[in-house]
Amino acid sequence: MPDTPQETRIRCTVNGRAVQFHAHPMARLLDVLREELKLTGTKDGCGEGECGACSIEFNGELVNSCLIPALHAEGTTIRTIEGVADGERLHAVQEAFIACGGAQCGICTPGMILAAVNLVERNPRPNEAEIREGLAGNLCRCTGYIKIFDAIVHACQKTGSNQ
Repeated sequence: MPDTPQETRIRCTVNGRAVQFHAHPMARLLDVLREELKLTGTKDGCGEGECGACSIEFNGELVNSCLIPALHAEGTTIRTIEGVADGERLHAVQEAFIACGGAQCGICTPGMILAAVNLVERNPRPNEAEIREGLAGNLCRCTGYIKIFDAIVHACQKTGSNQ
């Protein structure tokens, strides 16, 4: 499909794979990921950048994909929840969310896991305050956060990253 005044070709790397898609430049990256690239793990929670359900890594930074225009994805590296596991092998944070009951309804879970993975990759030994800060942009209405915090500590202990 050629570029049109309404749509632009955008090339980027998503979950380690070079992709290209056509989208309206101001389309939400969230919608492009879900509809064009069929990466439906990223959730549409509030659409206003307040809940973190749509969190992705964008050039290594945790961002709300509902606030990113598709055009800004040109030349970037993106990781979604689908890019966290290594094939069938879950990331330690994903395993810990299961083991500790950190996932309940599932709406916040992909964004919460991505925020936790981003945190422990930057800080393998986060204390409680750092965990709270690392997850500050992600809201959960089901767990009360304790199980989520426990899951992060459990993941760090399991990988030998936490004392």
